Amino acid sequence: MMGGNWLKQLKTQTKFNLLAFRRNPAATFFTIILPLVFLFVFTSIFGNDEIGNGRRVATLYVPALLALAVISATLVNLAMTLTSHREQGVLKRVRSTPLRPWIFIVAQGLAGVALSVIMAVVFIGVGRVFFDVTVQSVGVIPLAISVMVGAASFSALGVALTVIIPSEEAAPAVTNALILPLYFISDIFIIGSDGESAVGGVPEFIANLFPIKHLGIALSESFDPFTTEMPFPVEHWLVVLAWGMFGLAVSVWKFRWEPRR
Repeated sequence: MMGGNWLKQLKTQTKFNLLAFRRNPAATFFTIILPLVFLFVFTSIFGNDEIGNGRRVATLYVPALLALAVISATLVNLAMTLTSHREQGVLKRVRSTPLRPWIFIVAQGLAGVALSVIMAVVFIGVGRVFFDVTVQSVGVIPLAISVMVGAASFSALGVALTVIIPSEEAAPAVTNALILPLYFISDIFIIGSDGESAVGGVPEFIANLFPIKHLGIALSESFDPFTTEMPFPVEHWLVVLAWGMFGLAVSVWKFRWEPRR
């Protein structure tokens, strides 16, 4: 009975988080609509011609912007939402209810994972209909693993990020200040003409240290039109997972339930 009780609470809280997300127009726009807008804008600007190795522009931008969508649904959304809940006293009140505190946090992460899966389906559909970009049959399972690994790891990082955000008003600034520069050097917004990294030197070295680029590469292997064997980008999964474990450790150690002010 006890096991079934917490499982039911987790399911109910996750559904509530998804409902709250759907009723938040700003969150819906930045998480679901904006990545798709970027996809259409970038392919309109740069076209969809071949850029080397038989690949077209959209073949690279679809997985790159899917990575952005996953990060928006998890890290960005959780960092802002949990900071807001903390400063408004919601987290403090949660600890006085029968709901286990860890269920509240895990349900937030599960909602992010669910949104990531939805975005993966949306991007696959849009890529197929508008840009003739398809996931190879041998890449379906690796794609699912990449989305799940990325969503879980960036959810943990989103919870951890709240540790350094001082206030609700500072949440968007801190989050974007950390994430946006990494997008530019991690082949999310700018992709090399030959399908390789668009940056070199120190920026490329920095990008390789962080998980955004590795998530994008892991996702892109499932969209490679010349893939004949099932791709398993284990080295990239391990980097993303290592950052996820780091985020989990920081969250357990430093996460605050009471307002800073």
